[in-house]
Amino acid sequence: MLVPVKAFAEAKVRLAPALDADARASLARAMAERVVAAADPLPVAVVCDDREVASWARGLGALVIWEPGQGLNRAVEAGVGRLARSGVRLVIVAHADLPLATDLAWIARFGGITLIPDRRDDGTNVIGVPATSSFVFSYGPGSFARHVGEARRVGQPVRIVRTPQLAWDVDLPDDLQAVPTQV
Repeated sequence: MLVPVKAFAEAKVRLAPALDADARASLARAMAERVVAAADPLPVAVVCDDREVASWARGLGALVIWEPGQGLNRAVEAGVGRLARSGVRLVIVAHADLPLATDLAWIARFGGITLIPDRRDDGTNVIGVPATSSFVFSYGPGSFARHVGEARRVGQPVRIVRTPQLAWDVDLPDDLQAVPTQV
């Protein structure tokens, strides 16, 4: 499992109308912890460029893949590449802002590409991909359609899964309604 994690202090700035900086950082950390816990029993790697995040990840027993200044897409590609070189056959990339995430291990039972879109079918919250498939990540608005096209390009079997637990991400103040009180 690979979890890209942005610096907690810089995360979720679009929530500023609803949460102050400390609350946003706390929420980002809590959601990331939930995603890491949902990976159990799979090993977890965190790709980041922030020392606090790296320390946090090590404290949870995750491998830290340090990729400063890469941006999300290149950092994820570098993380997948590193895991592939270490012998990992399938990498699940799950974003750190999934407040309802529970079990993520089931994704590894499919050897092809698994795409899990956000609830709007716009973004891509989780991707399972064979580590050596040369899949090119393209996060950002409209990423789900691009990732479907990319999955077809690499010629792997593809499954699309829509599940409420992984479809709800937190980007805007209205998204906070799904955040459990314990997160």
